[in-house]
Amino acid sequence: MNDGPAILVTGGAGYIGSHGCRALQAAGYHPVVFDNFSTGHRGFVTGSLVTGDLTDSAALNRAFAQHDIVAVMHFAASSLVGESVADPAKYYANNVAGTLSLLDAMRKAGCNRLVFSSTGAVYGNADSKALPESYPCAPINPYGASKWMIERILADYRSAYGLGAFCLRYFNASGADANGGIGELRDNETHLIPRAMMALQGHVGDFAVFGDDYDTPDGTCVRDYIHVLDLADAHVAAAMALEDGHSMGPLNVGRGVGSSVREVMDAISQVLGRDINPEVVGRRPGDPAASYASTDRIEREFGWYAGHDLSDMIASAWSAWIAAAT
Repeated sequence: MNDGPAILVTGGAGYIGSHGCRALQAAGYHPVVFDNFSTGHRGFVTGSLVTGDLTDSAALNRAFAQHDIVAVMHFAASSLVGESVADPAKYYANNVAGTLSLLDAMRKAGCNRLVFSSTGAVYGNADSKALPESYPCAPINPYGASKWMIERILADYRSAYGLGAFCLRYFNASGADANGGIGELRDNETHLIPRAMMALQGHVGDFAVFGDDYDTPDGTCVRDYIHVLDLADAHVAAAMALEDGHSMGPLNVGRGVGSSVREVMDAISQVLGRDINPEVVGRRPGDPAASYASTDRIEREFGWYAGHDLSDMIASAWSAWIAAAT
């Protein structure tokens, strides 16, 4: 058992949260996973476990009572853009109401440090320049809107209650731990790189590119892909900064490089030595043409830099999928 400071990790049994827990443990913290396992995996848990839902105040209060929680990393959320367009009620209930429940439990327990997993989707249909944190937020789907609402809530809690918080606006998390055991394993997978892995393994027959008529260099959507290990390290850096008394609101977490869907497909072919030629279908509702980060602020404040490139993400994602299939 790790005797270091305990950090509650909501959604700690999920893809990103589980990598965050491993990074916390490596940094000398004790992760306490809080998860309802709606999408998480028990085999991904690192540290202690409290099973519960964010809307269950008794379960949250129990987690704070059983462990001397010094900070919270909040990963738990519904996060599928298309689903959010079709079922916005789910996103406002799970993401916004769930976060309010968490904040209430934190205040009751006297815990005032929070690292919030936000998203580049708060920027909406921005132009193709690298987006600074000062870029106006105008989300175009309920997923992004729910995260933007939470950021506003946290700003108000900071002013009224002295909450110390960082909102990490990360972009497209990809890749997996090189040691294996955890990766992107979702029943309803919509993300580009894991769906490509599934298509190559014959697990999906409808792998497609959503639109090739966007105002981008090759007509396909442009995104900033960030290795999940780099993302986990950024969360630990934020937790350490809060411990030192720093809090400054939103920070972009990405590579600062935009890659189009076609470029990702080409990279997969090069890294794996296997051709992948998905069908091109119509645009998906809620998708902006281009979204990638300016990372100047987090590099300046934390000395954090993304250490993995797109090839690393693809190779590690493939290894995780092969391991999961055996």
